[in-house]
Amino acid sequence: MKTNNLFFGLLLFLLIPIYSCSDDNTSTTEDLSVAKTMMNVSYGSNSQQVFDLYLPANRSSTSTKTLILVHGGAWIEGDKVDMNYAVDIIKQFLPDYAIANVNYRLATTENYAFPMQIDDIDAIVQKLKVENYGISDDFGFIGTSAGGHLSLLYSYGYNSDNNIKMVCSIVGPTNFTDSNYINNQAWLDLYFSLTGVHYADNQAYYEQLSPLFRATTSSVPTIMFYGNADPLIPTSQGVDLHAKLDQLGVYNEFNLYNGGHGNWSQTDLLDANLKMIAFIQNKF
Repeated sequence: MKTNNLFFGLLLFLLIPIYSCSDDNTSTTEDLSVAKTMMNVSYGSNSQQVFDLYLPANRSSTSTKTLILVHGGAWIEGDKVDMNYAVDIIKQFLPDYAIANVNYRLATTENYAFPMQIDDIDAIVQKLKVENYGISDDFGFIGTSAGGHLSLLYSYGYNSDNNIKMVCSIVGPTNFTDSNYINNQAWLDLYFSLTGVHYADNQAYYEQLSPLFRATTSSVPTIMFYGNADPLIPTSQGVDLHAKLDQLGVYNEFNLYNGGHGNWSQTDLLDANLKMIAFIQNKF
């Protein structure tokens, strides 16, 4: 499940001049006053376990926060390059933030998505914490589609050290027990291919994989973007999580646009990007 690249690219096209990545300093200097880019940093033995790290100039281990970008692709495809548009936007409008644009192991019939992909997200967070990158232990997520689901699930269910401070979900699934899914055999087949567990045999397991059921009063501030005609993510996925977070007293922003899986109007795409930037500035 991928969103239209226009979602991240439009703001860059409309609001800023042509941006060159040639300003990145890729030298091995440890001078924290100089920006640094590290491509395909390994965090595991699998070739898919890599991330790109963009470190801002004048970073500090006490104050520099990191945005972790998680791509979509139905948990079985996609790549971190799909989030490069977001990298450019963050660099331009949030220049003091570090960025980790991540890959994770893609699911196959031999390697189920869960808990494998959550394990990868955790491995990335732990590596960012222990390596001497000159950044703090404060992290936020921006995830699209399947990446939105992984970002929400990790933020709500696996944030035991309270290092995750915010999460942005763009058309991310929130509830695998939604009637729109469990009454659809194609989705039930996908569930099994991702987990190796039939929904009918273990509904509680699918609740554990659903951010809706993992949210608590201590969940992090959340911003969500959904389309009202999305063929993959029913509107109820965002509406229900918004209601649950309101009930729990968790700060959240819910945005619903006309259109499908990220293929919204240019006006709505621009609005979404502006709201995402403002949310990060105010809550992270």
